[in-house]
Amino acid sequence: MARPRVLLVVTADDFGYCPRRDEGIVEAFLAGAVTSVSLLVNGTAAESAAELARRHQIPTGLHANLSEGRPVGPARPGASSLLSPEGFFLGKMGFREAMAAGDVALPQVQEELEAQLIRFRELLGRDPTHVDGHQHVHVLPGVCQVFAETLQANGVRFTRLPVERGVDGCAWLEAPAQAFACAVECDARAAVGPFSRHGLRWTDAFVGLSTCGRHMSAHRLSGALARALEGTPTGHTLTAELMAHPGYPSVPPSGGCGEGPDAFSCSWERLHELRVLTAPTLRARLAQDGVQLCTLHSLDSKRPGETVLGEASLETFLEPSPPCP
Repeated sequence: MARPRVLLVVTADDFGYCPRRDEGIVEAFLAGAVTSVSLLVNGTAAESAAELARRHQIPTGLHANLSEGRPVGPARPGASSLLSPEGFFLGKMGFREAMAAGDVALPQVQEELEAQLIRFRELLGRDPTHVDGHQHVHVLPGVCQVFAETLQANGVRFTRLPVERGVDGCAWLEAPAQAFACAVECDARAAVGPFSRHGLRWTDAFVGLSTCGRHMSAHRLSGALARALEGTPTGHTLTAELMAHPGYPSVPPSGGCGEGPDAFSCSWERLHELRVLTAPTLRARLAQDGVQLCTLHSLDSKRPGETVLGEASLETFLEPSPPCP
């Protein structure tokens, strides 16, 4: 068999958000289309999701959440900078605005991350395979340092670096989606230093900002991986992660993290992703492109020199993009 050009980890985010989403994620895993999941331990279906992960031996990481729903830790309204007066996290953009204004106490961020790691171990009986961030909160300035310190202290080695080559040129993305993707990339580049200093690792490349929801197709996934491969030395096997959000759409009031499911989870786009990921068309295209699906564990078990994760690939994969505004 020819050596693969890309070893691809396909991670389904938001596991534990609702039973319908989880049903679709497990379906994709059993079909061999998803190789990893990221669990929301404050999701309303976290306990049943953990049972599914144990039953089907699904590689499971923690989807650290600081922006949606209720906290896991002891944070209380009026006493925590992470929460609204109603006791919920501040939201995808609200948390970002509070961080930018300097209104978030970073020790409270660390306390909540620790609480979520403890809850993960209670649910799964083991450490997470990786920790990433719901709505990419883990790469935000300030948060990324605390995040890296907490993971190192807890023996977690793998995370996600959401830098997707060429996302700024994806004309199909609506302006708000593209602006958010570029902002995430900017934050992720700045997070490389703290992540590296605390021994964290990640795949050489990342895909998912340009292929979320309705924008996912076999053609676009192939194109995103091709962009990631540009400049890769002949004979080198690239490691990559595809972030996905498949599942059967949530039906209110079931789901969410304490506030009910959001529009993203209720959208038909979740089912679209499930259909694309499990379609024979995508499998054939990936095989044609020399892409082999795998888990983080299988990447980590490669012999030295076979694959390189994280720091060693930074020069190749981070320099070509334009500077952050």
